Amino acid sequence: ARLVGMPDHARRVGRALAEAPAGLPCHRVVNSAGRTVPGWTRQRELLEAEGVRFKANGCADLARCGWEEIR
Repeated sequence: ARLVGMPDHARRVGRALAEAPAGLPCHRVVNSAGRTVPGWTRQRELLEAEGVRFKANGCADLARCGWEEIR
């Protein structure tokens, strides 16, 4: 949401992704803490297959993935 200039509208992004066409790599969207979508276990599998590492708490390690936070 922050990337499109609407930082307070994360749920809107979620709804848009839920209605996205097949093939869109929406599995790459995690929250700002690196948390994946609750109940979507395949998301972590897809991210790990792309080389994303996860911390012990189950969150994607955003720093190791090269993600730079936009403020």
